[in-house]
Amino acid sequence: MTRGRVVRVGLVGAGWVTQYHLPAWAKVDGAEVVAICDPDPVAMTARADGFGIAGRYASLEAMLAGEKLDALDIATPRRFHAANVRAGAAAGLPMLCQKPLGVDLAEAEALVADVGGRVPLMVHENWRFRPYYRLLQDWIAEGVLGTLVAARLDFQSSGMIAGADGQRPALVRQPFFRDEARLLVMEVLIHHLDSLRFLLGGFDMQSARLARSNDDIVGEDSAMLTLSRRADGMPLTVFGNLAAHGAPPAPSDQLWIWGRNGTIHLDGPVLRLMGPSPREQRFDATESYQAAYDGAIGHFASALRAGEGFETDAADNLETLALVEAAYRMSGFKPRGAF
Repeated sequence: MTRGRVVRVGLVGAGWVTQYHLPAWAKVDGAEVVAICDPDPVAMTARADGFGIAGRYASLEAMLAGEKLDALDIATPRRFHAANVRAGAAAGLPMLCQKPLGVDLAEAEALVADVGGRVPLMVHENWRFRPYYRLLQDWIAEGVLGTLVAARLDFQSSGMIAGADGQRPALVRQPFFRDEARLLVMEVLIHHLDSLRFLLGGFDMQSARLARSNDDIVGEDSAMLTLSRRADGMPLTVFGNLAAHGAPPAPSDQLWIWGRNGTIHLDGPVLRLMGPSPREQRFDATESYQAAYDGAIGHFASALRAGEGFETDAADNLETLALVEAAYRMSGFKPRGAF
C-alpha cells in the first residue's frame, strides 16, 4: 500500500459481518473495495449493489485472476480462513483476516508456520478497538487503580431462550451458530479473552466448565473460565451464558477490574472509575460497535502504509487461541452427537 495511491482492496465474503467492514473501508483515505467474492450470488450481489462494488466473483480464485489487487480483507466463516490466507499469500497480497486464523489452534499454528513472514498478515480482532476499551487501557496505564487485585468479565444473554414463536433470537440473528461444534468460547468469548490480554497482559487458563442449554445447537452456549495472570498470579474469571433468563437478547460486556486504589466497572457502553477520584464516560453503543471495525481496518491500512507491525498480528492471535484451546481441553466438553 503506497502512500498517496488508491489502494485496491478485494473483500472475501459477503456475509453478515461485511456490513461493518465496508463502511470502515469507506473511511480509509485512498482505499477502495473494488471487488467482492462469495459463492452465494444473492448475498454477493446485495452487498455489491449496496456499496457500489464493481468486481463481482463467485470465488476467491476467480477474483485473484480477474483483478489487480493491493490487499485482501477476508471475512468468511472460520472454516475457510486457512485456505483463504494461503491463496492470498500465494498471490503475494497483504491480508486482514477475520478471527480466528483457523478452526483450532493446531490449524492456525500450521498456517502461520506455512505462510510465515511472506506477506503482512493481520487478524481482524476488533473488540479491543472499541472506544471504551481503548479509554480503559489509558486509565490503567495512568495507574489510577494502583496494584491490580482481580478482574471479572460477564457476558450474559437470553438469546438462546425460545420466545413465544418458538424462535431463539441468537439463532435468528446468526443462523450459523446452530452447527458450530465450538460455539460460545470460539465465536464470542474469544473477543473477551483477546481484549483482556490487551488490557492486562498474558494469562494462563486454570479451569473451564462448558455446557449446552438446548438441542437446537451443537456446541456450548455457557462457559465459566478461571485464569491467572502470568506476571503476578492475579485471578480473572470470565462467565458467558447465552441462555440466561432475565438478561437481554443482545448482551453487553460487564467488566470489573479491582485495584488497591480504585475499581473500574465497564457497564455496557458506560465506563466508570470508583474510588478517591471518580470518573464516568458514556459511549453510544451503536457508534462504538462500528467504531471497532473502523479502528481495526484503519490500523491495518495505516500500519501497512508505514511498514509497521500490526497490533493483532498472527503471533498475537495464536496467544488468544491458546487460551481458547485450553478452555475446550480442560472442560472435556463434547458437542452434541460426539462420542
